[in-house]
Amino acid sequence: MKLSEVLEQIRPADHRAIAAARAHWDTVAHPLNSLGLLEEAITRIAGASGSAQVDLSKRAVVAMCADNGVVAEGVTQSGQEVTAIVAENMARGTSSVCCMARVAKADVVPVDIGIATPVDGPRLLRRNIRRGTANLSVGPAMTREECEKAILVGVEIVQDLSKQGYRLLATGEMGIGNTTTSAAVASVLLRQDPALVTGRGAGLSTAGLQRKVEAIRRGLDINRPDPEDAVDVLSKVGGLDIAGLTGVFLGGALCHIPVLIDGLISSVAALCAVRLCPAALDYMLASHASNEPAGRMLLDALGLRPIICADMCLGEGTGAVALMPLLDMALTLYRDMSSFTEYNMEAYEHLT
Repeated sequence: MKLSEVLEQIRPADHRAIAAARAHWDTVAHPLNSLGLLEEAITRIAGASGSAQVDLSKRAVVAMCADNGVVAEGVTQSGQEVTAIVAENMARGTSSVCCMARVAKADVVPVDIGIATPVDGPRLLRRNIRRGTANLSVGPAMTREECEKAILVGVEIVQDLSKQGYRLLATGEMGIGNTTTSAAVASVLLRQDPALVTGRGAGLSTAGLQRKVEAIRRGLDINRPDPEDAVDVLSKVGGLDIAGLTGVFLGGALCHIPVLIDGLISSVAALCAVRLCPAALDYMLASHASNEPAGRMLLDALGLRPIICADMCLGEGTGAVALMPLLDMALTLYRDMSSFTEYNMEAYEHLT
């Protein structure tokens, strides 16, 4: 399937299911809208899935792993080899997100979409497009063809998971240097100066932060990405992990599966997906606000509010996975709580 064909097939969420879910919440014996964003999340999930009978029993986090050539500019505290180490830990079930996912009863699906060195692991999906991107500060990170191929990898993985019965997905990633690529993409799409959207990532010094900003500036000057063309932006100054996650969001919309946005990197991918297909927004939920400078800015651009505000910036999909137990608790009320009628109570009314 071509990317253009995917975009043509995506439709908005089911508004009848949304209306039915809202109506059901009004029958649940609790003050109206008292679960706030959690009620809204369950309602959005109903619209995404096309049914007010919400089922979140089978869920997974898809973690796109890739390396970024821009690390040659001294924009990270750790070396590129860390990408492979963490990806292998994911594949063996020992990384941060794996530990949290066990509590959340979610499967972890690590994907080698562009790691610089071959990695191994029992649960790793091998979808490597190229062994790391080129250095964006001296030329395009990848070709447009490679970028579109990476997006389609994300779509195809969601299609496979849909066939396996998954009904909720979270987005995760691993890639040394990907806060640099994310800041570069965010700078273009948000039309903001790189200094305003670039953070310290995994603990950069002030001098390192300045190198990071300057590397992005050079990349934007040399590559001249088109802010009206998300694929052009991704291919020139983005990363394979971001492109793959863009595909996960598009795949979720295509397959009617809600997808949880994690932090900075997946927020950038979410915005790319929406720029490619506005209807894809109906299938996204914001789990938390990244502590990186562009975190809130990206969610504001999407018009989404984060449910968790905990200054998290661990990545791997940990923030999105942290939301899953909260959704379970909200769903328990939605499905199992008695109604006003069953309690012989007068129902609350929406007052103006």
